[in-house]
Amino acid sequence: MPTPPDLVDYRSAWELAPEVAYLNHGSFGPSPTIVRVARQRWTDELERNPMEFLVRRQETLLDTAARNLAQLIGGRAENLAFVPNATVAMNIVADNMPLEAGDEVLLNDHEYGAVIRIWGRRCQMTGARTVLARLPDPLSTPEALIDALFDRVTPRTRIIVVSHVTSPTAIILPIAAICARAKAQGIRVCVDGPHAIAMCPLAIDTLGCDYYCASLHKWLSAPFGSGFLYVANRHKAGLQPAIISWGRSLNGRAPRWQDELHWSGTMDAASYLAVTEAIQFLGDVGWNQFRQQTHALARYAGERLCESLGATPIIPDDSWYGCMQTLAMPRIPRESHPQPGTPHSWQTRLATECGIEIPIVEWKERMHLRVSCHLYNTVEEIERLVAALSSLAGG
Repeated sequence: MPTPPDLVDYRSAWELAPEVAYLNHGSFGPSPTIVRVARQRWTDELERNPMEFLVRRQETLLDTAARNLAQLIGGRAENLAFVPNATVAMNIVADNMPLEAGDEVLLNDHEYGAVIRIWGRRCQMTGARTVLARLPDPLSTPEALIDALFDRVTPRTRIIVVSHVTSPTAIILPIAAICARAKAQGIRVCVDGPHAIAMCPLAIDTLGCDYYCASLHKWLSAPFGSGFLYVANRHKAGLQPAIISWGRSLNGRAPRWQDELHWSGTMDAASYLAVTEAIQFLGDVGWNQFRQQTHALARYAGERLCESLGATPIIPDDSWYGCMQTLAMPRIPRESHPQPGTPHSWQTRLATECGIEIPIVEWKERMHLRVSCHLYNTVEEIERLVAALSSLAGG
């Protein structure tokens, strides 16, 4: 039996339901109490004098939050705009990408389904088409992965859309090398990065991408409804949001490209402003402590699932994942459902009968389990998961 990691107990920083083993931070990550309190505090300040807050204070407050975020991700605040989530950011990029009939958008078979759908719609509107690269299965080396991706590049490839950390498979892709190779060939890169923020060290201004889309409610544990769009300088001019309003500062300052995105009508910016507290919280824990502890628990979970249930890792070693790991689960039966997106019956039973929240997904005609580990998770919850799955599998 693998040796359980020695973990520091941080669960009291969250107000999670005590009866629930929440192993799905990768989908919907709850915020620690200190972040939720900060979000409410900003909402209260807005309600005390909306005119004062929205017209005379909000732009400066957003600038401060953007500087704090930029410092975390190794960038400059002038290249960032707050948006509600990565989906909104990705739609903005797709809608502003100049495409013509015959052009190609290159994705791969580990990408998030909604991202593939976003670009499919854009291509349908313009006469372009999406191309899906199939990455090596099994994965072996970063070089083989990159070669498989670029084998699908043609003279018509206009942009590569690629995850920093894949959603269904939880794999950290060699994103800097992908950006460098694309740049050498004159191809734009849009990075889908919601899982990378806090999980991975990031120097976004030197990464070499054209766009970076992220949600901050995942590993950073910022409030729901907080995300950002990074845009390289050469693409800022004329960038349009999905919804337009005044498109200018409310207090008369010089125009900025973010103005179109930061004022789409009356809104509560509390989720954006509380990002600072989320950064402070994990900073106080220590970024190395956070990454090492969550990675150790994800590794232990994989070892226990392999040992007890015959799970199979989909990556060569633990350098390919961070705070979450996806494993092939041969003992989980495939199911057919009349409605797409219907949860697997085992996922529902784990939640309703065992108090365990974890996603079970079918990928490449095989069943997989994705285990997310944050600071509030424990070794006992992993053992509880193993026991529950063993029971469902008939012991």
